[in-house]
Amino acid sequence: MPNKHLLIIYHSQSASTTTLAQAVTVGAEQESNVDTIIKLAFDADIVDLKWADAIIFGSPENFGYMSGALKDFFDRTYYQAQPLQLSLPYALFISAGNDGSGAVREIDRILKGYPMKKIAEPIVVKGEITQENLQSCRDLGQSVACALSQGII
Repeated sequence: MPNKHLLIIYHSQSASTTTLAQAVTVGAEQESNVDTIIKLAFDADIVDLKWADAIIFGSPENFGYMSGALKDFFDRTYYQAQPLQLSLPYALFISAGNDGSGAVREIDRILKGYPMKKIAEPIVVKGEITQENLQSCRDLGQSVACALSQGII
């Protein structure tokens, strides 16, 4: 059976969201029969969406919203994705200075329109990143990859 494909799309202007994205990737790469690609939001496009069997999105919380780069990705791919009805499973991680709820809410709202289906509670890291936060991100990556590998999602 061919490998499943997990795409991690994120944006970061500081080390925080990048650090979380790397932890998600480390967790995902524990599954040998899942190919994982990590991309910055500005570098990802519709070809990546077509390739993916599941996606994990990451964003800093900017002014109570997602990053502009992630919004740009959605703007560039939304209408191209409509006829495809991708219905991909997705999960989120947010690096928040506040509570992250605005970023989560707006990302979820946009992804309903693709349509995509949320498969996990978002990981919202508030303030400084701890070892517990990194473990949660590794667990998220591994859980999604494992679910793909087992055909659960």
